[in-house]
Amino acid sequence: MATTPSTSKIEKAVAAAHDAYAAARPNSAVQALSAATVLPAGSTRSVLDFDPFPFRVASASGSMLCDVDGHHYVDMLGDYTAGLLGHNPQAIADAVRLVLDRGWSLGAVASDEHRLAELITERFVSLEQVRFTNSGTEANLMAVNLARHLTGRNGVMVFDGAYHGGLLYFGDTGQPLRAPFCYTMARFNDLDSVQSALVSGGEDIACLLVEPMMGAGGCIPAKPGFLAGLRRLCDEHGVMLIFDEVMTSRMSTGGAQLKVGVTPDLTTLGKYLGGGMTFGAFGGSASNMAAFDPARGGSLTHGGTFNNNAMTMTAGVAAIGEILTPEALDGLFERGEELRARIAKALQPWSMTVTGWGSLMAIHCVEADISCPDDLIGSDSMAAELLFHGLLERGYYMARRGFVAMSLALTESDVDGFVESLVDVTNELGAKGLLTRCREELRKSWK
Repeated sequence: MATTPSTSKIEKAVAAAHDAYAAARPNSAVQALSAATVLPAGSTRSVLDFDPFPFRVASASGSMLCDVDGHHYVDMLGDYTAGLLGHNPQAIADAVRLVLDRGWSLGAVASDEHRLAELITERFVSLEQVRFTNSGTEANLMAVNLARHLTGRNGVMVFDGAYHGGLLYFGDTGQPLRAPFCYTMARFNDLDSVQSALVSGGEDIACLLVEPMMGAGGCIPAKPGFLAGLRRLCDEHGVMLIFDEVMTSRMSTGGAQLKVGVTPDLTTLGKYLGGGMTFGAFGGSASNMAAFDPARGGSLTHGGTFNNNAMTMTAGVAAIGEILTPEALDGLFERGEELRARIAKALQPWSMTVTGWGSLMAIHCVEADISCPDDLIGSDSMAAELLFHGLLERGYYMARRGFVAMSLALTESDVDGFVESLVDVTNELGAKGLLTRCREELRKSWK
């Protein structure tokens, strides 16, 4: 009895899935080919690429996307967490229309900048003051450099496989574009590894940059006690602890740091807090942020034409002030926990697993206890490809790598349909011998 699909069989199945996808989307195919003449790979955001080509969106509303060929998809991806509010929420649309009426490229300070800062600092225990940027990447770069300035040290500690933006990616392909800091690497969820790295780094490590749950690294949450352990070790070694909460800030009104009761020295934010507009922020205590205030002896300057752009400032005030209530975020967290449990049940017969926390999760085509990115080595990429296309065919869009980011716009019907489709796809692929059965299922078949 074969326990794994043959390579040639699964390759043929992937090719057939690509052919069927392309045949059903002739308009997207033409646009993809034309775009490739002026955009490398036909786009300007690598994570959106997939084979044979990504569909082109014509419109979006609520939890739905519609492509140029008339296909409709329930959006389970939520723009990689930036789309937490769903598509076209009324409060944001109204706020943006106000900006269009009164002017948007001001080159000056406006009141919504102040109000957005107030709303954010009221929510996050580590933030007394913030500065705005255009992205989470910028926010992380600024926080790292602020820590280096404050400590007088140069080094940066990060975790293998972590992603903190396009210039701070520590996976296998991240090296060419990585910002040129002196890095010390450690293993996520392994305090002994962190302790050893801090000792070997001597007194040159300025900061430790960490996501409370690794997002792009596989939706791998910190184990109980790990973040508190990082806080203790950083204090012992005089290292500033930076929480990258670009993704995990959605876990509660005060982010992951409130959820786990660990306060970092600096926090970075991004994604949805700008109401779906380009947004990033970094901050900490008033004493640390004084480095940017000449009146308090600060010598750092922080430029950026669109740091306080009127669209983001006004949309952010509307998002935090009107939509992202404690009830909304807590409710979505619980719905995410429920969905992940349902996905885990659906995957039980197969050598697959789901990881995550709250409304963020990832399906992996590997049977393992996943505590760091190394545990994903050996994941079946072709099975993931078939799963992705099988769900697209049924009208459900997640990331090709299996990432799911729930939005507030998702209905119970959307979620139920996604789980039902996941069961249908895995059972269909399994019946064709294209998925590996998990060890427990094989044991049952041998009895």
